[in-house]
Parts: sequence; C-alpha cells; structure tokens
Amino acid sequence: MAHLPESISALAAALTRLPGIGPRSAERISLHIVQADTSAVKFLAEALLRARESVHLCSVCGALTDASPCRICSDTTRESALVCVVEKPVDILSVEKSGTFRGKYHVLGGKISPLNGVQPGDLRIADLERRLSSEPIREIILALGTDVEGDATAFYIAKTLAKTGLRISRIAHGLPAGSALEGADELTLSHALEGRREMK
Repeated sequence: MAHLPESISALAAALTRLPGIGPRSAERISLHIVQADTSAVKFLAEALLRARESVHLCSVCGALTDASPCRICSDTTRESALVCVVEKPVDILSVEKSGTFRGKYHVLGGKISPLNGVQPGDLRIADLERRLSSEPIREIILALGTDVEGDATAFYIAKTLAKTGLRISRIAHGLPAGSALEGADELTLSHALEGRREMK
C-alpha cells in the first residue's frame, strides 16, 4: 500500500477493520471502488448509511431488524412456547440457517465474563424474565458457546429460572468445546438443537 495515493491507502486501512477482510483484499476492493462509476459508489455509500441508520435491535428479542417487533417475533406461525437464547444477534442468523428451529429468540447481548467486566446485570436476563410473564413460554433453549463464559452464563440462567417450572435445555452434541455458534455449519447446529438436553 506504500505506493498507493493516500486516499486509497486510507480507504484500504478502513476496510481492514471489517471482519474477514485482510490487507490484500482491502487493497483490491479499494482499487475497484476508485475505478467504479460514481453512481455505483454513491449507491454503495447510500446503502451503507441506510442500513446503519435503519437497522436497530428488536424491542422484544434483541435481534437486528428494521421494524420492531422483528419479523420472527411478529410471525404467528412460529412456536411462541419455545424460546432460543443466544449471545449475539448474528447467532439468530446461524440458527435460522439450520432450518430446524421454529420457535422464537432472545438475545442476551453478551455472556458473563468477570474478567472483562461483564456481570449478569449487564445482559438482557431481566428482559427474558419479563417475557415469561407476558408470553406463553414453556421451554428455554440455551444456545450459547461451549467456552467457559458460555457455560457460566448458561448455568446462571438455568439457576435463575429454575423456580419458574420451565423446561430449560441446552444445545447438545455437535459443537466442539470452546466454539461459538457463528462458526458452526447448518447441519451441526441442526443436530445440536435436536439433541438438546435439559438443565437441572
């Protein structure tokens, strides 16, 4: 990037901050953008701004949406009695790709991690408890990563909700220890959801 004009280098540097884009890809994309039609670049810039300005978190489940409640929360054909609890909004996309789950979701917004200063009160656990009083929820599926923080979060939620009489299960085999939902393929997630086990 040393011999590129400063504006192209700056654009490439900005692109490398995006996930999955390394320096070489960033340079190729930057060179493509500066040589593209102005109208195409304006369309891209407007699409980026429009997406950033219109997408927010669903007021019910915490999913990424441009309408609140989101399409999944508003879908009357989905099982309202079944709620899958995930760490991040993108985890919903991973579970949906499996094609197995037909219930609803709840995004925690992270996982308990005292070392990183994340306590239970920082997560959307209280919001989940509030949903229990207004929705016909009978089972909570904890679809959290299998790392230490994911385990701690799952056990905390199971303990917190134990007195509610709900069935609380956790996705089972298929996810390697220490892995996150994002990296799992559709078939693995499908098996993990089907083989969920109850937490006691």
